Amino acid sequence: MSPARPASHRRALAWTAALSVPVLAGAAVLVPMAASGAVDLPDKTVEELLEFAAASDVDALSGTVEQTSELGLPDLGALMGSGDDGAPEESGAASIDDFIALATGTHTANVFLDGDRARLQVLDQLAERNVYIDGDAREAWFVDSETQTATRFTPPSEAELEQLKAESGAKTDDAPTAEEGLPTPDQMLDDALARLDETTEVTVGTDARVAGRDVYELILEPRTGDTLIGDIRFAIDGRNGTALAASVTARGADQPAFEVAFTKVSFEAPDAAALAFTPGDDIAVVDEKLPLPNADEWGSGHAEDDAVDAERPAVAGEGWSAVVELPATGDSGDVFAGLDAEQRQMLEGVTSEVDGGRVLQTSLVTVLITDDGRVLAGAVPADRLVEVAQAGR
Repeated sequence: MSPARPASHRRALAWTAALSVPVLAGAAVLVPMAASGAVDLPDKTVEELLEFAAASDVDALSGTVEQTSELGLPDLGALMGSGDDGAPEESGAASIDDFIALATGTHTANVFLDGDRARLQVLDQLAERNVYIDGDAREAWFVDSETQTATRFTPPSEAELEQLKAESGAKTDDAPTAEEGLPTPDQMLDDALARLDETTEVTVGTDARVAGRDVYELILEPRTGDTLIGDIRFAIDGRNGTALAASVTARGADQPAFEVAFTKVSFEAPDAAALAFTPGDDIAVVDEKLPLPNADEWGSGHAEDDAVDAERPAVAGEGWSAVVELPATGDSGDVFAGLDAEQRQMLEGVTSEVDGGRVLQTSLVTVLITDDGRVLAGAVPADRLVEVAQAGR
């Protein structure tokens, strides 16, 4: 068995979308490190390194993060659809386009964090996008310089949350907070290690340097052969235990398929001006209130409600070989229904036909779109998805 993860009660830190990465096979993938013979940190066992990381209490920093993805993902731009001006025709298409953009290539962002306030500044080629989080003010901003728009998100009020708790019977500790939803690298590390079992080998790698700081290397390797993942590596700051970098490498590959790391970092509190946002007269402001779940969707007394469970993705298996299945979309169950002939042809060109559907394959993730409209995904080979799909018919 792998060593148990010590309980961590560190305060949740607001973070950024650029640092959040998909959870593959139940483990968070967050970056390669250059081993340095000049780095010789005090030796730590696996248990000692986990305890060291769990004790990290950093809540202020600023720095620059680079993300690189080489997933072998085909060009899906033609599937997005666009108008004469090149902009996506549907607002939903824009979000899908943004997701695909972040899942490919290289991206740079500046990060600022001070307690319950945080900012992510994603630097595009000709513009920038900013996310501001203010836990005390209970609001978040998404600002797009290209469209000159700013969307302000506010969570449900404390009174609404109290009423929901009373109706659902939920415990006080179950209440959602303004900090949830934007995980830190530490929280991603917590998620990965919380799922450790006998299928995962955990080792301490070679001391190295990230962003000019000495780091330990923590390596997670699957002991099972039915996953596309070869290993996941985290860089743990040698002084304060913060996760500074991570990578995920496909099985049989010698270079990471996904990596994100600080290129420079300071653990001093950033200037307050870097965390503040006030929309100017040239910015169009949109207000959106985050939806409040109803008592059936949140609360232990209704956890088994059939209507609620029907909306949740089904998960087959666990750990590295877990497969997530989404129900069929729309009345027809045809996920291609909204595509025109050109887009349908494009989708067929980037997928392969298998028994019962079509598969989109990357180096780390496989997606199966079945003939009856279901979507299955996992860090597993295509035949594993086909097997799960056929069992669920």
